[in-house]
Amino acid sequence: MAPAELDLPEQAPAWFASLERHAPLWRARVERALERWLPGEAIHPARLHRAMRYAMLGGGKRIRPLLVYATAQAVGVSAAGVDGCACAVELIHGYSLVHDDLPAMDDDDLRRGRPTCHRAFDEATAILAGDALQALAFYVLAHDPDLQAGEGVRTRMIAELALAAGSRGMAGGQAIDLAAQGRELDLAQLEDMHIHKTGALIRAAVRLAAQAASDLDPDRFSRLDRYAKCVGLAFQIRDDILDVTGDTRTLGKRAGADAARDKPTYPALLGLEGARERARELLLEALEALAPWGGEADPLRGLACHAVARNA
Repeated sequence: MAPAELDLPEQAPAWFASLERHAPLWRARVERALERWLPGEAIHPARLHRAMRYAMLGGGKRIRPLLVYATAQAVGVSAAGVDGCACAVELIHGYSLVHDDLPAMDDDDLRRGRPTCHRAFDEATAILAGDALQALAFYVLAHDPDLQAGEGVRTRMIAELALAAGSRGMAGGQAIDLAAQGRELDLAQLEDMHIHKTGALIRAAVRLAAQAASDLDPDRFSRLDRYAKCVGLAFQIRDDILDVTGDTRTLGKRAGADAARDKPTYPALLGLEGARERARELLLEALEALAPWGGEADPLRGLACHAVARNA
């Protein structure tokens, strides 16, 4: 991203540096957790398990797990204590991508620079793989022995993730998105759609980690939730911008797909500059929410800046 495209706060380089120090370790942690929880390729039914592993272990930015670990650091919870949360939110995200790519939904052929799950296997197997990944997410939250949560907290975490993934969260947002194709939405309607479709799971990632801190002040919990809401919307705005300005090779998925499907987007509604300005407003609000924290929240600040400055 060209520096002139969006005016980031002057502290952004330090926040990025903090994120870059932690991110490789956190990505490696969630990769190991996913590898551990996903059934082996040779386990019956083998084809389904191969498809699940193909969908989940093929790389990816792992933004949601990074939010889990960065929030845990900010509230004083160990990374090991939230491995289950990081794994669970990524399994839900992975299942949603497998289903979103299907011909009945977005009909995409590429994901992360390689064939989508239904192209690599077949549609029926991809549907089942997504179903199984979703179920596995809740199994992980219920059974991870290292999860830093008593029974009551664990139950609240399961309820939190279920709400974020369901009709009042991500699945509902996708339904709104499908119904909105070819229609014009105003800003409030567009943001409502993305608060559900993209924002709900991002908020859940932060909230799950915050719930692992048994003594977290309610005001700080509320601030982390506001941070996550802003980051979720900013992340989606950047996605919309990249669909216009990016290229397929860099994105790892087909560029220009939103316009081809006549989807309502921030650039279509506000123009590119208006979309960038809205992203900056959300970034500043997210950073303000973190004001009570010191350097322990710098990776969260770096993730907020990354949400609006990334190229893929």
